[in-house]
Amino acid sequence: MHLLTLKDLSSKEVVDLIDFSLKMKKSPADYEFSLEGKSLAMIFQKTSTRTRLSFEVAMTQMGGHSIYMDWRSTNLVLADLGDETRSISGYVDGIMARVLKNNDLNVIAGASTVPVINGCDEKYHPCQIVADLVTIKEKKGRLKGLKLAYIGVHNNICNSLIEGCTKAGIKIVTVTPFVNEASVDVELVKTAKSTGLYEKSIDVKAAVEDCDIVYTDTWVDMEFFLDPQFKKEKEKRVKMMLPYQVNKELLKGNTDALIMHDMPIHRGYEISADIIDQPNSIIYTQSENRLHSAKAILKKLLG
Repeated sequence: MHLLTLKDLSSKEVVDLIDFSLKMKKSPADYEFSLEGKSLAMIFQKTSTRTRLSFEVAMTQMGGHSIYMDWRSTNLVLADLGDETRSISGYVDGIMARVLKNNDLNVIAGASTVPVINGCDEKYHPCQIVADLVTIKEKKGRLKGLKLAYIGVHNNICNSLIEGCTKAGIKIVTVTPFVNEASVDVELVKTAKSTGLYEKSIDVKAAVEDCDIVYTDTWVDMEFFLDPQFKKEKEKRVKMMLPYQVNKELLKGNTDALIMHDMPIHRGYEISADIIDQPNSIIYTQSENRLHSAKAILKKLLG
């Protein structure tokens, strides 16, 4: 079994994975040797902080071993991706791949003889959203009946949030003036609408007014944020998106909503600095829970 997108999981499997993550967080010693003798290849084409640390530490704490593989320093840049993947999967018990293109991830999954985990691509980020749902349940005690407002660019995070929220029983309203064309998934949106739990809005104030959670993400993908060739596109997005910044003015009608951001944060862009450290901000707990959700994902797939 692979985890490429939350489409791969039923609603029950999503909820079970969330509950299992919380169980592992509460009793880590119970799983100390649960992946003893197991190895995970971690392929990185994109930069990473939380994905690398969460999976590497998760393997270590469960008695397993992880191997960091920089795409550019391996023969992945030279040879057929399928051939290289087939070879890699002969050494390890699982592969976690963080890549630029979903097509490459699908090639890896198709060629691998061991489970493949999507550590992020331009369409989906399932591991992040599992951790997000873990954090919401940890803070709220439930998932069903809650309302989450996502404000930002329609991107991979937005896609996986729509999948995760609708499967967990959370109503999600997205306010996304800009759509990252590379992330478009028509089927995903159609399926989400059929649940009655997904709504798209252009009224950002109305969206946050009665929500339980406000979630935002970077307006510019991390690999482009400092790229001089992307400067004009960045300026265009910032100008368009600045009225949708998550800040005190936006939240003055709902000061109790939990604030979430998957990080890395670009302070002063998608979120104002003063909001990040507010008592109702759960951003750093959200980040920490990447470790516990990674453990649950690894245990389910490799254990």
